[in-house]
Amino acid sequence: MTFPASLPPLVPVPLTAEDFAPFGDVIEADHDRSQVINEGRTRRYHALATAAPGEGGEAILSLFRGTPWPAPVTIRMLERHPLGTQAFVPMERHPWLVVVADAPRADACRCFFARGDQGIQIARGVWHHPLLVLQPAQDFLVVDRAGPGNNLEEVWFPEGESVTLAPV
Repeated sequence: MTFPASLPPLVPVPLTAEDFAPFGDVIEADHDRSQVINEGRTRRYHALATAAPGEGGEAILSLFRGTPWPAPVTIRMLERHPLGTQAFVPMERHPWLVVVADAPRADACRCFFARGDQGIQIARGVWHHPLLVLQPAQDFLVVDRAGPGNNLEEVWFPEGESVTLAPV
């Protein structure tokens, strides 16, 4: 395959459930999927995503503290988790970026701009870039898999193959 000399900058698009569906689920408060509980003091947004830890695995909760990548952000690699899903839910209301792809290539990357009140669950086996935050530090609650087997695959693009994110 001949790779173009340079790809145009990857422009983030707003994160929507419909556009993100091929890669996983958007986790956000949807009034239509909620109910009032606790004597009217709490609104529960129920079952926004289902963790899938795969055979022999268990769902675990972790805290990830992300810091920004050097600008301009250049995507040179992707990773995936073949044995289980991985969810990221921001703990502060700061926007952030999500890069996913249907194949481990620079020209297959898509970038989503997530509001600070949106999380994602990346489906099992979906290629994605590690966490991309826009603040000096941002915390995320992460639900993913612990257990036997290799649940991380990384692919570094060949020299000269990359895509740069457009400024946001």
